[in-house]
Amino acid sequence: MPIRHCIVHLIDKKPDGTPAVLHARDSELAESAAIENMLADLNESYNAKQGKAWGLFHPESGAFPFSGWLKEYLDGGQDFTAFSRVAVEHLQKLMEESNLSVGGHVLFAHYQQGMTDYLAIALLHHSEGVAVTDELDVTPSRHLDLGQLHLAARINVSEWQNNKQSKQYISFIKGKNGKKVSEYFRDFIGCQEGVDGPGETRTLLKAFSDFVESEDLPEDSAREKTKALVDYASSQAKLGEPVGLEELSELIDEDRPKAFYDHIRNKDYGLSPEIPADKRTLNQFRRFTGRAEGLSISFEAHLLGSKIEYDEEAGTLVIKGLPTSLTDQLKRRN
Repeated sequence: MPIRHCIVHLIDKKPDGTPAVLHARDSELAESAAIENMLADLNESYNAKQGKAWGLFHPESGAFPFSGWLKEYLDGGQDFTAFSRVAVEHLQKLMEESNLSVGGHVLFAHYQQGMTDYLAIALLHHSEGVAVTDELDVTPSRHLDLGQLHLAARINVSEWQNNKQSKQYISFIKGKNGKKVSEYFRDFIGCQEGVDGPGETRTLLKAFSDFVESEDLPEDSAREKTKALVDYASSQAKLGEPVGLEELSELIDEDRPKAFYDHIRNKDYGLSPEIPADKRTLNQFRRFTGRAEGLSISFEAHLLGSKIEYDEEAGTLVIKGLPTSLTDQLKRRN
């Protein structure tokens, strides 16, 4: 993971309305194994974070100037240190306006992964711990707590520059239950949500369920394809990469690699060729299937307790909200 530029500033801010004080670094961090390890750990923690949102920049304006500064830096109009300095000063201002916010170390890192350039921005905090010295003494120790990452964003610089139609080149951690404490950070980036990750993932799973039913697959085959989908999507989410529908289709059915992809296109689910997978939605997805004497039942696990009730003692299922197509057939049975 080549690191092009990296710098850390400190904003000292208490959540009591007192002014935020900026301690800005005046030069980039030199390359070191420590920085490489820190960025690798940051990426791992960020990728594992649930509840991220995807979007794109608001049009550049006085309210959302960040994209303009980033473009100026990328075009060579100012160096990385100057770019990070003007950006962190803007963040300091927004912090002061948000009484709920607290300061911390602000990391800016421009790095390359594969053929793609990224810019990561994160607000980092320390945790108190203990360490054992070479003399086997126990001593207090402070360290960056990358496991408690609440405010961070990652910009796919390559996609922003080369794909003008994209609406998902920025990802950012979304506050739990829409907490306003994170809104100032989203406004700092100047990001508007362009893709509903959980919604897109639910649509993908719905398309897959429809595909399984339309193919009338044997139980073992349906279970195998479900595992292939969940494993691939979960792996992509862990890497922070989108799910490619064509690649997924090939994994689901090697003999007919286009079958699932064609199903999605023909039914017009409205999915983009690549979608961000939502881990929470994936974790809830599991299919129960069964066949016996002319009866075929298949449903998603999250429906248990809502649309489907199971009585273990009686060995019965109660299904609510039957599909309209099924009820129409039942009405016409005579």
